[in-house]
Amino acid sequence: MLNDQQIAFYRDHGYLVLEGHIPLDQLAPLRAALKRLVAGARGLDASDDVYDLEDSHRPDGPRVRRIKLPHKVDPAFDTLLRSEAILGPVRDLIGPALRLHTSKLNLKSAGFGAAVEWHQDWAFYPHTNDDILAVGVMLNDVGPDNGPLLVLPGSHRGPICNHHADGRFCGAIDVAASGLDLDRAVALTGPAGSISLHHVRTVHGSDLNRSAADRALLLYEITAADAWPLAGSMSKFGELADYDEKLLCGAGTIEPRLANVPVRLPQPGPVAGGSIYENQKGSATRFFDVRDGPGEPR
Repeated sequence: MLNDQQIAFYRDHGYLVLEGHIPLDQLAPLRAALKRLVAGARGLDASDDVYDLEDSHRPDGPRVRRIKLPHKVDPAFDTLLRSEAILGPVRDLIGPALRLHTSKLNLKSAGFGAAVEWHQDWAFYPHTNDDILAVGVMLNDVGPDNGPLLVLPGSHRGPICNHHADGRFCGAIDVAASGLDLDRAVALTGPAGSISLHHVRTVHGSDLNRSAADRALLLYEITAADAWPLAGSMSKFGELADYDEKLLCGAGTIEPRLANVPVRLPQPGPVAGGSIYENQKGSATRFFDVRDGPGEPR
């Protein structure tokens, strides 16, 4: 599905954007499911197994920042996950046998969508090899002002940054201490239906939504089937049969492929636990503005 130039670009830069990859008619059931889910947050007092709520959420004014495991919540998201539109490009980049790591639907609603601090997904779940990536499906038009995913090109070939603060994992990089040149960061934008793919070690984050347009980004995190989670990571592993239920295509194996890749375990774990939004509250510094409620960020 990908040509040689696209594959080479991903290898060199650690990301790729395919504009207009998902036809708009295929987005319709996803958008309808999202609308139902956001409406279902009305009346909730706190985040639960489905909803991660904005700090400014109120039961009579629902504000959702993430739908957890959307592929399990609504069949529309599972159907897309298993389609060639998603699996085709991923196979071209990391091989024929693929396993789902997790899924999530991150929302940045107009006027109050929360930022996500700079981080590497690999810091949360190192495996025996790094043939792992995240596919982002843009359910809305994504421009420079509504909180697009920002990536640092080439950072997937560098070290694993420190994601700890005060001796505990917080899931965020202290930018000032890291030496990263974020002036080189690239915004992954595109019309609705575009997809992005970024390597598990690519440094990335996203700003507040500063626009009048919503931004919904559906994320599927996918591993090569021979990449196995390391003990001490945030990946959950139980019985082999349960693990192999996550296979998307190809065959599983009990012979993990070992690669010489840098690892920093997310231990001791975060104080708050929960989602990345809660983890990152433990960071000693913030790069992006924080919005505590309606109005201007602080």
